[in-house]
Amino acid sequence: MAKILCVLYDDPIDGMPRSYPRDDLPKLDRYPDGTTLPTPSAIDFRPGDLLGCVSGELGLRKYLESNGHTLVVTSDKDGPDSQFERELVDADVVISQPFWPAYLTAERIAKAKNLKLALTAGIGSDHVDLQAAIDRGITVAEVTYCNSISVSEHVVMMILSLVRNYLPSHDWVRKGGWNIADCAARSYDVEGMHVGTVAAGRIGSAVLRRLKPFDMHLHYFDRYRLPEDVERELGVTWHDSVEDMIGMCDVVTINCPLHPETENLFDASMIARMKRGAYLVNTARGKIVDRDAVVAALESGQLAGYAGDVWFPQPASRDHPWRTMPHEGMTPHISGTSLSAQARYAAGTREILECFFEGRPIRDEYLIVQGGHLAGTGAHSYSAGDATGGSEEAALFKTH
Repeated sequence: MAKILCVLYDDPIDGMPRSYPRDDLPKLDRYPDGTTLPTPSAIDFRPGDLLGCVSGELGLRKYLESNGHTLVVTSDKDGPDSQFERELVDADVVISQPFWPAYLTAERIAKAKNLKLALTAGIGSDHVDLQAAIDRGITVAEVTYCNSISVSEHVVMMILSLVRNYLPSHDWVRKGGWNIADCAARSYDVEGMHVGTVAAGRIGSAVLRRLKPFDMHLHYFDRYRLPEDVERELGVTWHDSVEDMIGMCDVVTINCPLHPETENLFDASMIARMKRGAYLVNTARGKIVDRDAVVAALESGQLAGYAGDVWFPQPASRDHPWRTMPHEGMTPHISGTSLSAQARYAAGTREILECFFEGRPIRDEYLIVQGGHLAGTGAHSYSAGDATGGSEEAALFKTH
C-alpha cells in the first residue's frame, strides 16, 4: 500500500462554505480540441464544491483509504521544519497544485527514497526539478487541459481590466468618489490594438479566439506553428521570434511553460524592445519575467500596466514589490482554480492515480516525465533541466 502526500492551499478564512452561489456547473462533453475530459471510474465529490484546499482534499480520501492507501494532506510546505518536508521521506506519491506548489527540488527528491509519482493537480510541472525526476526515473504527470480555458478567460479579463483602467476606477467608487477624469486619463479601447501571445498552445490559442471578436490585430510566437487553416480562421500573424513580435504589440500575453529556455525571458532588455506604453499580462509563471525589471518598467512608463496571477516563489512574500508597484492588476494564483476547473483537475488526479495503482498506462497527454525521459506533453512543451532554483524563498511568506 502507498503513502500519498498531498499539498493544497489553506481553507477559507471563515471555514469551508456551507453553500455556494450556484447549484450546479455547466456540463461539458469534451475539450475544444475534441479530447475527452478526465475519465476516472468514479468521483466522491460534488462538482462545484471547493476541492483545492486542505479540507477539500481533491475528493480523494474515500477512494484512497478504501483501497488501503494512506493520505496525508497539508498546506505546510516550505522550510526544513514543514510537514511536507517531514512526510516526504517515505511518500510514494506527491500531489501538488501550481497555485500553492510543493517545490520538489533535487535535494528533496534525494530524500524521498520511495517517491515514484509527482502529480500536478492542474497544469504546469515546473515546481518539480524535471532533471532530477528524469535521473531518478520518477514519473511526473499533470492534468493537461483541465483549466486551460479557465486561464484564457482570466487573461482576457486582465487585458480588458488594464487597458480600460478598471481596477483604479472601481477603487474610486469604493472611496465614495465620482472621479471620471481620473479614471479616463488612463483608459483606452482595445479595438484596433495589436495583441501577441508568447506561445499558442491550448491557452494561448484560446486567448486568441476570445480576443478576435474585439477586432484586435492578433499575433503569436510559438516554436510549433499553428495549422494554416487555423491561422486563416483567426487572421493571426506568426512570428519566428519573441523579439520580432513584441515590438509590434500594444498588449503581450505570456502563455508558455516555465523551463530553462523560458526562465527570465522577459528581462530588462526584452521589455525595452516592447512599444512604450504596452501592457504585459502573465498567467504562465512568474519566473518567466524579471521581477525588478517589471517594477522599473512600470515606474518609467515603458510599460503602461502589468497584470498576472503568477509569482515566484509562491506564495510571494508580503513585501514583494509586485504588491505595491504602480499600474498593476495582480491576483494570487487563481486563474486555473475556479470551482469549474477544480472539478476537472480533481477528477483528472483520480484518473491518473487509478492508472498508476492499477498498472495501466497514464494518458500520453498527461505525461511530463516517464522512464527517465521527457514524455507525452512534456516532450512537446518542456526542456530538460531545472527551474526550481530560488524556491526556498517561499518560506519568507511566513515572516515577511
